Amino acid sequence: MAGFDDITKKAQEFLKDGKVQDALKSEKAEGISDKVLEGVADAVKKATGGKYDDKIEGARDTADKHLGNE
Repeated sequence: MAGFDDITKKAQEFLKDGKVQDALKSEKAEGISDKVLEGVADAVKKATGGKYDDKIEGARDTADKHLGNE
């Protein structure tokens, strides 16, 4: 799996770049992550018939704290 290891190493190096880190913490990235998380949460809530809404909201909030800038 040398090819996969090379890709992983390059991705890690890319993510360490200051400009990339700034972009990931930007307002635009925050907006995109919020939309994605909300869409996923809504889909899961619909699939579970509202049975686990509190847990889903909690998981979405936890993930949101680790993504973007807020």
